[in-house]
Order: sequence, then structure tokens, then C-alpha cells
Amino acid sequence: MSGQLVVAQELPWPPSVGDFYPPEVAGPWVTKFGIMVWLAVALLIIFFMVAYRNPKLVPGKTQWYAESIYGLVRDNIAREQMGNTGIRFAPYFTVLFSFIVLTNLFSIVPGLQISPNSHIAFPIVLAAISYVMYLYIGARKHGLGKYLKMSLIIPGVPWPMHILLVPIEFLQTFIVRPVTLALRLFANLFAGHLLLLVFTVGGFVMLNSSSLFIQVTSVFSFLMAIVMAFFEVLVAVLQAYVFVTLSANYIGSSLADEH
Repeated sequence: MSGQLVVAQELPWPPSVGDFYPPEVAGPWVTKFGIMVWLAVALLIIFFMVAYRNPKLVPGKTQWYAESIYGLVRDNIAREQMGNTGIRFAPYFTVLFSFIVLTNLFSIVPGLQISPNSHIAFPIVLAAISYVMYLYIGARKHGLGKYLKMSLIIPGVPWPMHILLVPIEFLQTFIVRPVTLALRLFANLFAGHLLLLVFTVGGFVMLNSSSLFIQVTSVFSFLMAIVMAFFEVLVAVLQAYVFVTLSANYIGSSLADEH
């Protein structure tokens, strides 16, 4: 009994969600996540400055990459969701798309191996920026009163039904949209990080097993970790595309003349 008690006392505490996040670097204001965000900002500034420091009619490789990213966002997101009006928002959407892709890809970079977007605080900030723009642009174009009326009142519906529909429209337009925008990005990046961690750590645990069979099967765990790393690249780009597309859709809806 005493031997069992000693073993139980030596066992580590069960892992928690906090174990998936890196420790603070220098107090609560300097964290690994914060450093990665500033690193992403610096890399993007350097990339676009280098790409356009000497623009040419026949672009070089770096300029071609930058123009391809801008063209993708302008034509397939901004113009697709907002029409020709969306072209003036293309620079914002390009920066947003590039930033999210880069920070998402940090999850497979050795030494970093986690994306800031797997922490709910960062997707919330990104969603809040698009949300404030969405509200501001709608109120500026239509006026606050008319904008709220257009957002909450469905035309052609009997007035008694508005008692039920106005709260639903309010939740959908002003609460659900920004919340789901942030949660979608966070959940996908957190789940990807969790799966990579499970297969990688599981592989090492199986490799250190006393059973030869389990040691051999650890190879499959490492292979799955590699497969998931490639899958994370797809998820990184796809989730950035979805986030920016929804942002463009929401901002486009605030500019529309009808509900």
C-alpha cells in the first residue's frame, strides 16, 4: 500500500490546456506569442519593401510573388465578395491574408512550432479589427440610424414578427459574426497544434517503451506527425482565405443598399 502511495505521489499532474502554450519569456508583456507576432510584422514589411523597392514592368521573382498575392486577394476575395467597390479594400485584405498565413505557418517552423492564432486572444483581435471596420463603414455610408434599421428590419415582414426577428438579427449581425470569425480560426489552429503534439509526443513515448512491438509501431506515429505537418500547411492557407473572405463578405454587406 505504501509503495503504491509513493508511486502515486511521484506521478506528474495530468496535462492541461496551459501545457500546450509556451511559457513567458520576460514577464506577462513579453511572450513567445508576442515575439512571433512582431516577427511576422517585420518579415511582411521587409518582404513587400524588397518586392517594390524597384518595381519593373517585367517583375522579378520577389515582385512576382508579391503581385500574385495581391492579385489573388483582389480578384478572388475583394472583387468576388464586394464587386468593384472591393478593390479599394484590397490592400487591407492582402495584409490581413499575408499576416494570417505567415503566423499560421509558424506552427510547423522548427523552434517556433506553434501559431499565435492557436491562442484565442489573437483571432479575437483580428476579428475585432474587421468588425469595427464593418460597423464604421456601414454607419458612415448609410447613417447610424438607417444602418441599424437596414441591419435589423427585414422588409416585407409583418410588424408583429419584428418582436421576434429583431433580436435574432441583432445576435446574428452584431454578435455571432465576429465571434464565429475568431472561433473558426482559433479552433482549427489549436486542433492542428494538438494533433501534431499528440503524434510527436506519442511517438517518443512509444519509442521509449520496453516492448519491441510498441517501439516499432512508434514509426507510424512519427509518420502521422509528418503527414499532419503537411496538412497544416493546407489548413494555414485555407483558414486565412476563409477568414479574409468572410471579412470581405461582412464589409460588403454593410455597404449594400438592401438587407
